[in-house]
Amino acid sequence: MVDLIVKSGHTTKREHTLTRLRQRGERLHRRGTQASTQFSRWRGVLFLIGLFITVTLYRLGRYDAGNWSLLLFFLGFLTIAAYHNRLEHRIHRLTLWSGIKRQHLARLRHEWQALPPCPPVTADAHLYARDLDLIGPHSLLHLLDTATSTQGHERLASWLLTQPPTEQIWQTRQQLVRELTRLTGFRDRLNVQARLTGEAEINGQRITAILQHHLHLPYLHIVLPIQTVLAVTTLILGLGALLNLLPAYWMISFGLYAVIFFQTDQGEELLEHAIGLHHEVEKLGTLLQFLERRARKSGSALAATCRALIETDKVPSALIRRLAWVLHGVSVKAHPLVHLVFNALCPWDLFFTFRLQQFQHRIQNLLPLWLDCLAEVEAASALATFAYLHPAYAWPTPDRTEALTATGLGHPLIPSQHRVTNDISFAGRGAIYLVTGSNMSGKSTFLRTVGINLCLAQAGAPVCAQTFAWTWSRLACCIRVDDSLDAGLSFFYAEVKRLKSILQATENRETPPVLFLIDEIFKGTNNRERLIGSRAYVRALAAGNGYGLVTTHDLELADLDQSIPGLTNCHFQETVAAGTLQFDYQLRPGPCPTTNALRIMELEGLPTNLPPPS
Repeated sequence: MVDLIVKSGHTTKREHTLTRLRQRGERLHRRGTQASTQFSRWRGVLFLIGLFITVTLYRLGRYDAGNWSLLLFFLGFLTIAAYHNRLEHRIHRLTLWSGIKRQHLARLRHEWQALPPCPPVTADAHLYARDLDLIGPHSLLHLLDTATSTQGHERLASWLLTQPPTEQIWQTRQQLVRELTRLTGFRDRLNVQARLTGEAEINGQRITAILQHHLHLPYLHIVLPIQTVLAVTTLILGLGALLNLLPAYWMISFGLYAVIFFQTDQGEELLEHAIGLHHEVEKLGTLLQFLERRARKSGSALAATCRALIETDKVPSALIRRLAWVLHGVSVKAHPLVHLVFNALCPWDLFFTFRLQQFQHRIQNLLPLWLDCLAEVEAASALATFAYLHPAYAWPTPDRTEALTATGLGHPLIPSQHRVTNDISFAGRGAIYLVTGSNMSGKSTFLRTVGINLCLAQAGAPVCAQTFAWTWSRLACCIRVDDSLDAGLSFFYAEVKRLKSILQATENRETPPVLFLIDEIFKGTNNRERLIGSRAYVRALAAGNGYGLVTTHDLELADLDQSIPGLTNCHFQETVAAGTLQFDYQLRPGPCPTTNALRIMELEGLPTNLPPPS
């Protein structure tokens, strides 16, 4: 049952590749910086030489030659400046690309401080999110997430937290993930394109809310032309008065313009919410344009995912860029003085409100489809990056005959140099492993290992194992249970409620079986009642639509294998060497032959009744 696999060879190879690419990027960045410095110097020298020659020719009275000199040096300066700007843009892209490679290395080495913060995900009542460290800092989501949009973050989280998907959805998803695993350049360029327009992530909910917030501005189609005519009239009359051609008639037209302005709703509420949104919309347009090129290459999973981008009569990226222009005009409101001047010269707010209304009618129903496409690609790209970084991980195989069978199963959040792997096999419904063992021997970690790999498998990603075959399963855990002062729940009562929800889930035989992972069953009560309750509960689990693992310190439960055919005893154990406890974290058959609670107490200097070691 035990198998310790060393995957460091594969990890080292991928790590060396990424390190080499990062070093190459740094060398190119240094060369580019040096070339940029040279360009800056040449621009300065050319400016001084051109200024000296041109001034000298003018002072000598050779005005034609001076004009030609000014023109030639000006064109030369613009040419060098254009090449310099292109070089600076390439250096910026190279900086972003190198940063992506550094993050890949950080994900491979589990250097959490070098990764972007994990986006918050609310899953308080979820049956396994916190138990398996799927969300939060230093979690699986934190390790996987490379998305640059809120929809991408949420889609990836939903794949991990919604188990199981339908088989057809899973096959489509895994096909996309497998394809993107090979497209390293595509995944990196997608991230670079997103970061070129700034670090702010795309908030799809905010963009959608702006487009779905219907503007109720009565007679806008009449007021806008009137205000435009008054603004133009004021400008003409003002120029006439400035040139002493007309009296100050402009004050009349401007007065009418001001009265209508203050009496008209300019869409203030909407405009306030739209300020600053153009940066996110510009980024969205850039990413959609990048995906549109892939959507036109038919015959791939990526093209099928992006099909919604080429099924409209208008190019989505072009529409989004125009929307960004409109929102950029709206964002002038963030500068009160400039905003006041612009609205005094022309009906600025009314015009951009009108344009925003037009976009609401044109794309409010299409935008969710485009955002969904981006979210799907970003979530699949995150899983593909995970697969690329871990080429030794196995692609799971659905199997209707076995509940779950895995060899070389390890925890993906434990670095490979410290990871110990084990084998596990559930024959079918009603199969239970009763895991006994010492404190700190690895029981809880093993439960999380099984659960987190099932989440990866059903999300469409590879798993940390040599082989992994399973049937579609619902997941339920009772590993990390907390009391709640707000809800008035003690620890034991919270545990009982969680165990009840697991048992109720196994009663439904019309759905996939439940993989239950229960750590130290009924640990919140006394020994006698815990033993009685545990026996009854395990028997009920064995009779339901489920399979899984139950850990316990009660060695008396080991005799349940005589009355429950599907129950198998196994254990983790420790050794004592040089006055310290040592653990190998290997799963062994049978009940645990040793205990270590008193030994830990003694090693820490607490009083015990143990005789002194000989």
